[in-house]
Amino acid sequence: MSTPECILVGISGPSSSGKTTLSRHLRDIFSPSTFILHEDDFYKPDADIPTHLTAQIADWDCLGSLNLPALHSALRHIKAHAAAPPDLSSKEDQNEVGKSGVDGKVIDELRSQARNLLQDGNITVAIVDGFLLFSEEMKEIREVFDVKLFLRTDYSTAKRRREARSGYVTIEGFWEDPPGYVENVVWPNYVRDHAFMFERGDVDGTLDEAKCAQLGIAGMPRQLQGDMTGCVTWAYEVLSKALVENKPKK
Repeated sequence: MSTPECILVGISGPSSSGKTTLSRHLRDIFSPSTFILHEDDFYKPDADIPTHLTAQIADWDCLGSLNLPALHSALRHIKAHAAAPPDLSSKEDQNEVGKSGVDGKVIDELRSQARNLLQDGNITVAIVDGFLLFSEEMKEIREVFDVKLFLRTDYSTAKRRREARSGYVTIEGFWEDPPGYVENVVWPNYVRDHAFMFERGDVDGTLDEAKCAQLGIAGMPRQLQGDMTGCVTWAYEVLSKALVENKPKK
């Protein structure tokens, strides 16, 4: 039996924009032909996380916090074998996501559509979610993805959602954001790494459509912020189009 063709989907965006929630809904919709890999599973050991230069605290939201060679190796394995590396265990699934409010009828309808779409193919959908997949410094990794979905949220929503979380399971223990972490570390890092994708570098403004098209990035429509049902439907439409275009010919 031949190895299934693999469509590698990257889902990125600011912290607390709904990346993991969307990933899990898409996994349910395209099941059993899909699985998730979390960028957060490629953090370095706690002791190796860089210190933020101005905040003088561990910076979990920067490029230097990630084991990029290991992530790149895992993505190459997925493309070659249409499966996650056998030695990879996820600690990310131990972290809370919370209720998404997505209409179950919509999920059922999309699942039915996906079943029909995949029934004659030999395709695996591999979903990777992470806060830092499309930045210029991640160019080598960014280019591996077949589908790139970029989510949006505003600063106040990101701050409220992130501060509502109890903390995060890490390789060696547990991390809780200290007071001021979003405004001093998380959001400034996001702005720095993603301003190039927006007109005039304004992450609260309009995505640069020409730049995103050049990079093959599909940006979530701005009006879908806070609407996970709409976001799931949009993501499904983008992904299903890619599946049709890449469906093996009989």
